[in-house]
Amino acid sequence: MDHGATYEYHRLSRAWTGYRWWKPLLTGLLGLAFYITFLILFILAGVVLALGSGNGVTPYVDRLSTIDLSDPLVFAFSMITIILMTPALALAALITGPRPIGLHSSVLGRIRWGWLGRCLAAAVGVYSLSLGISFLLPPGLSGGSTGAGFWVDGRTALLVTLTLLLVPFQAAAEEYVFRGYLTQTIGSWLRHPAFAILIPVPFFVLGHGYEPLGQADVALFAVFAGWITWRTGGLEAAIAAHAVNNCLIFLLGAYGLVDVNSKEGAAIGLVISVATMAAFAALVLRMARRLERTRPVLPAPPVPLTAGFQR
Repeated sequence: MDHGATYEYHRLSRAWTGYRWWKPLLTGLLGLAFYITFLILFILAGVVLALGSGNGVTPYVDRLSTIDLSDPLVFAFSMITIILMTPALALAALITGPRPIGLHSSVLGRIRWGWLGRCLAAAVGVYSLSLGISFLLPPGLSGGSTGAGFWVDGRTALLVTLTLLLVPFQAAAEEYVFRGYLTQTIGSWLRHPAFAILIPVPFFVLGHGYEPLGQADVALFAVFAGWITWRTGGLEAAIAAHAVNNCLIFLLGAYGLVDVNSKEGAAIGLVISVATMAAFAALVLRMARRLERTRPVLPAPPVPLTAGFQR
């Protein structure tokens, strides 16, 4: 670390006085260990609850094996298993760095809540308009994601509640791991931001099991999220776009208007997605003109002399 230097988001690990090249690797290994531990505890808690319900474990295992995200049980299980990545990473960072652990959030060492709120408002406007345009297209052009039609049943209210409670944290967890930890780990070794933005992309794509066009959409979002994070000096804009996009899809799915289990993609859907990201990026950059994008590293204060004999 060079005192008096300034660091962009992808290089923030080097803004910590305790940085060593191997510490990000140790943080990742510890985070993985904590995540597996949390996952085991979560599953054990689920088993205890299932046994206490009197139905046994088998019915719940059968439901979870279908991976049907329109099933509230499967939906909640899927979201929580992703959300657990956040406390695992935070606990690892508390032990091995970087410090403050808020360096994964932004150049200020914390979430910029006012900025996050503005990004969320922009995302709601842009992504709502994008979905509205998609619904005006003939059926099938959006990649087979159209649902069976508007309906409300006993699951709808529960799915809406679970979406609003869990999906923002699911989106944030993915951003903290892929655009936070991985970006800053690579950025601590390789100076140019392109490496930090692009290298995590295939890891993010591997976590999504879509058809080729759908995976291309995921890859483009990963590049966009990495770039907007670097460009704004924090995760807020990426979290907003990710959370609002996912929330809107799952909310529409709760009413049968979107097939949340669809794995297909379409060229026109990919074009709309790219245009949506471009529009959101343009709006965010316009709002971010005075936003701090770098973190200065100041020299350590001099140690004051103490009274008495100096030895």
